[in-house]
Amino acid sequence: MTPATGPRELAHPARAEIRLEDVLHALSDPMRLHVVRELAAAGAEVACSYVELPVTKSTTTHHFRVLRESGVIRQTYRGTAKMNGLRRDDLEALFPGLLDTVLAAAAHQSARLAGS
Repeated sequence: MTPATGPRELAHPARAEIRLEDVLHALSDPMRLHVVRELAAAGAEVACSYVELPVTKSTTTHHFRVLRESGVIRQTYRGTAKMNGLRRDDLEALFPGLLDTVLAAAAHQSARLAGS
């Protein structure tokens, strides 16, 4: 884990430290998968407030932390906002096609359930 160097720096795993089981665990939660889908759709870094979740602020913070610590997202402070972006390049290098497959499967599931 790349240590935080100050109060406005957040610890992230280095690419070599990202483990498949941690990524899969992070993506297995419906709220975290929703966050990842929103970040993928945005195509750029967005503030935490960009993603609306039907949970408390502390629970939202927990979900973002799990995603960051697993290596799925990178969080950085810009002014007072905590910006979030997918670590698409790192995930693709380590697990080719995984993120795109998960996102496609989630979209398919959502469409299937909406049609029920």
